Amino acid sequence: MAISSVTLAVFASLIALSIYKYVKSRPKVPQGAAFPPGPPGKPLVGNLLDIPPVHSWLRFKEWADQYGPLFRLSLAGREHYVVSTEKAANVLLRERGNNYSSREQMPAAVQLLGGSLRPLFYPHDNTFRQARKLMHLLCKESAATSYQPTQTLESTRLLYDLIRKPDDYEGWLMRYSSGLIFRLGFGKAMKDNNDPLLKRIFKVVHQVERVASPGAYLVDTFPILMQLPDWLAPFKRELKGLHAEERDLFSTLLNDMRRQTEQGKAPDCWEKTYIEHQKEYALTEEHGAYVVGTLFEAGAGTTAAAMMSWLLCMVHHPEELRKLQDQIDEVVGDSRLPNFDDMPNLPRVRAAAKETLRWRPVTAGGLPHLSEKDDVYDGMFIPAGTNIHPNQWAIHREPALYPDPETYNPDRWLNPKYPTYREPLTQFPNLQNFSCFGFGRRICPGQHIAERSIHLLVARIAWACNIKRKVGKDGKLVEVPLYDYVSGFNVQPEWFAFDLTVRSEERYKIVMEAHEMEMAADPLKDRRGW
Repeated sequence: MAISSVTLAVFASLIALSIYKYVKSRPKVPQGAAFPPGPPGKPLVGNLLDIPPVHSWLRFKEWADQYGPLFRLSLAGREHYVVSTEKAANVLLRERGNNYSSREQMPAAVQLLGGSLRPLFYPHDNTFRQARKLMHLLCKESAATSYQPTQTLESTRLLYDLIRKPDDYEGWLMRYSSGLIFRLGFGKAMKDNNDPLLKRIFKVVHQVERVASPGAYLVDTFPILMQLPDWLAPFKRELKGLHAEERDLFSTLLNDMRRQTEQGKAPDCWEKTYIEHQKEYALTEEHGAYVVGTLFEAGAGTTAAAMMSWLLCMVHHPEELRKLQDQIDEVVGDSRLPNFDDMPNLPRVRAAAKETLRWRPVTAGGLPHLSEKDDVYDGMFIPAGTNIHPNQWAIHREPALYPDPETYNPDRWLNPKYPTYREPLTQFPNLQNFSCFGFGRRICPGQHIAERSIHLLVARIAWACNIKRKVGKDGKLVEVPLYDYVSGFNVQPEWFAFDLTVRSEERYKIVMEAHEMEMAADPLKDRRGW
C-alpha cells in the first residue's frame, strides 16, 4: 500500500511538472498570424478529456464542421492540429513536406515497444531516407508488376475457399493479404492461418496497433513519466519485454534468409533482395530487419480491411454489384476469371474500389506528421513540434469534392458531372497518391501492390459470386449496421452476416479448375506451412 502511495505521488508530481514545462515553453505567435480556432479545453488537461477513446475521427469531423479545415487541440499543453480538407493536407504535408515529414517519438509505441527501429515512426532523418529508398526498391511500380502472378495465385486460393465457406470471409481475406506479403517478404507460403510463424508476426502487428492507439498509455500524454525507474513503471517492463520478442522475430527471419542465401537455397523475396543490396543502404542490421519485417505489418491487414468494407458496400448496395457484374461480364465473359490485363477496360471495378476507400478509409484518423519548424498556413500559426493529423474521415467527406458524401456512389469517379471525374477511363479512376494512403514523404510505400490486389479481388469476387443480405430464421432480412467498426488506427467492420453464392455451376467449375492449376504450379509448394 505504501509503494502504491509513493508511486501515485511521484506520478502526480511528474505530470504537474510536465504541464508546467509545456505552458512555460508556449511559442510566440508571429505578427499577422493567430492560432487556429478549436474547441475550448479545461484547465491543465486542455481537450484531453473531450476526445473519445475509440473512433475519434468522428468527433474530429464534427469539430471540423464547427471550426474549419484546420483546428487546434491542446492535450495537456501539447499542440495537436487536425487537417480536414484535401487542399490543406496537400499544401502542408505534400508541398511543404520538408517541414512535415517527421513523427513525434512517442514513448510507448516508438521508444519502448519499437526500440526506435520501426520505419512507420522514424523521425525525418537519414535513417528514414535510407529506409524509404529500400522500400521503394521493393515496392516500386515495376516491382509491383512482377508480383502479379503471386497475387493471381493467392486470389484464386481466396476465391476457392470463400465460395466453400463464405462465413469465414474474415479469415480468407486475412490469409490473402498476409499470405501475399508472407511470400513476397520472406519467400514462404502459408498453409493456413494457424502457421506458427504467422501467428508470431500477427502478434507483433496487433501489439503495435494496440500500443499506438491514442490514449492507450499515459506516458504518451505525459512523456516525463519516462523518467520513472523501471521498478516504478510497469508499462516500461511490459513494453520492453514485447520489444525483445519482436526484435528476436525480425532478426531470426533475416538471419534465416541470410543462411539460405549463403547456401544458394534462398527463394526470391524482399529479405533476399535486401541482403544482396545491403551495402547500398546506410542501415544497421536491426534497421534492415525491421524495414522488411514491418512491410508485412503494413500490408497484412490493410488490404483485407478494405475488402471487408467492400463486401459491406455490396450487401447494402446490390444495385452496384449488378453494375459491376454487367461490366465484368461484357469485358471478360463467362469462360475465364478476370485478370490484370482486363483492368484498363474495367473502370467500374476501379471506381468501386476507390469509392470504398473513400467511404470507409482503413486508416480513418490518419497518422500524425510532426512539424519541424514554425510555419503559417492561411494566417494560422503552426509552431514547431506540432502534431498534424490528416483526418481521412473528414477529408473524404468534403462536400465540395464529394457531393452527398455519406452516400456510397462509385459513379462520382465515372460521371463527368462530378468534380472527381477524370479521363481517360482506361487509366482513371485509380488509387495512385489517393489520400487514403497518406501524404507526401510518408505515403504508403506499398500502394502499387495494394491497388493491384484490391482491383483483382473486386473483379474476381464480383465475376464469380452473388452477394446479398441474409434471411434469418424468422424470414426477415438480417440487419447489417452501416458503421460497426473495430477500434484501432487500422479499422475494419465487425463480422456481419450475408449470403454469398456462386453465380453459375460453370463459374464454380472454372474457379475449382483454376485453383487446382495454381496450386500445382505454385513455385513455393514445397515451402507451404514452414
